[in-house]
Amino acid sequence: MVPIKIRTKRLDGMTEVRLLITHPMHTGRQRDPSSNALIAAHYLRELRIERNGQLLVDCTLSTAVSRDPYLSFRFEGGASGDRLTVHWSDNLGGAGTEQVLLP
Repeated sequence: MVPIKIRTKRLDGMTEVRLLITHPMHTGRQRDPSSNALIAAHYLRELRIERNGQLLVDCTLSTAVSRDPYLSFRFEGGASGDRLTVHWSDNLGGAGTEQVLLP
């Protein structure tokens, strides 16, 4: 399970969405300090964000993204009670979904 903190704020007809995703984002080139062995690659591959089932953001991520990625974006509109859904998947087959209602 990848914890995702989702924060939203409505400003002047726009909705700002901020995501903090807890994920190691290992590139496969880092070494374990104690054993000096390579750490296997483990990174987010896809991130999709929907509002009430309508696609807002579709990201393809890679090893170039830092550990615990922070993403922020704005979209026009948004009403109290709208459901934001974040779908993610990683390169090791992990996947999950987080949801939040707009205040």
